[in-house]
Amino acid sequence: MSTRLARNAERLCRARGARLTRQRRSVLEIVAASKRPLGAYEILDALRREQPGAAPATVYRALDFLLEQGLVHRLESLHSYIRCVHPGEPHPGQFLICRDCGLVEEIEDPAIQRSIGRAAEHSGFQASDEVIEIRGRCRGCAR
Repeated sequence: MSTRLARNAERLCRARGARLTRQRRSVLEIVAASKRPLGAYEILDALRREQPGAAPATVYRALDFLLEQGLVHRLESLHSYIRCVHPGEPHPGQFLICRDCGLVEEIEDPAIQRSIGRAAEHSGFQASDEVIEIRGRCRGCAR
């Protein structure tokens, strides 16, 4: 994980009265270093290289913390995690996921959120999680 990302994560957590422990930081570093989304057990395997005694519960607790702090996102359809490109800025998750190469791009389009908000309101629906995952082919794979 870049030094800048680590400092930002530390600063964000401290400002919120939360503590980025060594374990949580290690999990964040693993997720941030990956070029693709990682499942919890992939994270656990990587963590065990540094900490052989790490258990699944350790990873899940760290991921829950990182999700709460907005440092990672959970991709529901892939059962995996990816680093947030806008940590510290509360926002719904919007992702473009390539079916071919697995590339995931986080996007932020307020018009999408407004449209979904209006549709939910019109239906009397109260959304609790606003994660949008669009699957298709990235520019590179579409060529």
